Amino acid sequence: MAFDSVATQVDSLEEIDEVEGKLAISKDEALMHSVMRNDKQTIEDGKLIADAFNRGVGSFTPDMLFAQMVKNYSLARQLFGDTILRLVSGYNPDYIQKNLPIPEFRQQLLSNIRRNIDRLKDADLIEKDGIISSKGIDLASMVLYTEELDHLVPKGVFGEKTAKRISHYGERAEARSFHKGDRYKDVSVRKSLKLALRRGHKDILPNDLKTQERQAKGTISVIYGIDASASMKGAKIEQCKKAGIALAYQAINKKDKVGLVVFGSDVKDFIAPTDDFTLLLRTLTTIRASRETDFTALITKAIELFPPGPVTKHLIILTDAMPTVGEQPREETVAAVGQARAAGITLSIVGIQLDKNGTSLAQNMVRVGDGRLYQVRNLNEIDRLVLQEYDAIRS
Repeated sequence: MAFDSVATQVDSLEEIDEVEGKLAISKDEALMHSVMRNDKQTIEDGKLIADAFNRGVGSFTPDMLFAQMVKNYSLARQLFGDTILRLVSGYNPDYIQKNLPIPEFRQQLLSNIRRNIDRLKDADLIEKDGIISSKGIDLASMVLYTEELDHLVPKGVFGEKTAKRISHYGERAEARSFHKGDRYKDVSVRKSLKLALRRGHKDILPNDLKTQERQAKGTISVIYGIDASASMKGAKIEQCKKAGIALAYQAINKKDKVGLVVFGSDVKDFIAPTDDFTLLLRTLTTIRASRETDFTALITKAIELFPPGPVTKHLIILTDAMPTVGEQPREETVAAVGQARAAGITLSIVGIQLDKNGTSLAQNMVRVGDGRLYQVRNLNEIDRLVLQEYDAIRS
């Protein structure tokens, strides 16, 4: 079976000693070693299962899959995507389309699909009824994990050190001179006026301005909110999952905590801020896209999940759409952001190919939520932007 992305060889999985429970991601050492050895077939199987979740494929039924391909190949290709069709059949999707009318090719195609799905069953990666097994989820999780680390580690993303802990999201601390790029809302009017008077100035000059730094609180809790509506199916949700893995890896390594809320027409799944990397990894892997988008449900759940007490609480939302649930979705969403801010929660958005209306709403949300908006045009940028936002909270 062909596979269009070549995994980088990983000789060993380094343990992060300072993280409770370490960053172990599976109890199945044999499976892990297969991935670490860069075993091509194992990696392809993991990629196939991971993409099934990304595409919302609930089970692998060979005859049904074949029937859909024969009945309307263009629709089947749209539903399943090129990766699944290629890995389950062993043929390039364009080659399938060209040769599908040939009876002999159809026979071989069905035979290949049955054989490959039977092999997944024999490996206990899917159940007898075609449903993905727990072992299959483990494998898909490991493949996503290694792919994301292979993508980021060579760039030195995880090697950065944080020298100080000043943040827009913490409590006011000492004042300093205002610099270009500082937020005007953090200017200390009283101290700026006092300095201007001491210098004998009739007006406050630019070099009189003093800004109030915000000292980050000791513990940071981040909740990662993924839009799992239908429009996110495929590559969008895959890249959001990988970015979530990178965030969890980085934050837990730095002894912060990460939570998760998966939302569509309602909250599909959630995890309170935790340092359990395995739980986050498996839950991210199994996210499936649904239908509509309800930001209010996401924000309300996030307010419930954040811990009480003096911790930095930040919600990062990844979405490509406007809210569609509620009588007045826009107004209800902004009101929910206001409630979150009143609860000490800041909010940022990673907007994926947002249209004009979506951008306008997102700008309003981050204004009320005292956060940032990142506009994504290239899906491969998502993980970098999510980590950039995490660093902004810590730095």
